[in-house]
Amino acid sequence: QVQLVESGGGLVQSGGSLRLSCAASPTIFTIGSMGWYRQAPGKERELVASIAKDSTTNYADFVKGRFTISRDDAKRTSWLQMNSLKPEDTAVYYCNIDRMGTSRGPMYDLWGQGTQVTVSS
Repeated sequence: QVQLVESGGGLVQSGGSLRLSCAASPTIFTIGSMGWYRQAPGKERELVASIAKDSTTNYADFVKGRFTISRDDAKRTSWLQMNSLKPEDTAVYYCNIDRMGTSRGPMYDLWGQGTQVTVSS
């Protein structure tokens, strides 16, 4: 099965930290860009951060200086380290891979199931 599994969400107080993980199944052999998105209730899904295959990173302005994205292709895993969390960071966070080589051939735009992050004030 070709899938992404997120973990690491939870409830944290304002100013706290969380580290999200996104693990790709062993059936995914090569990975393009990996990204983290979030969707708050009543809002559209938005890009939080992305990391290209050459490790070039891109961050939304609202997380610059607070969040760090990383990846390890040998582990088929991406992480999102979130520091100085604010109540407005509350959302479901989703992992995405834009393109990949899999046991089923090339695939595009794969999403995980999401993990809830709640920041209390």
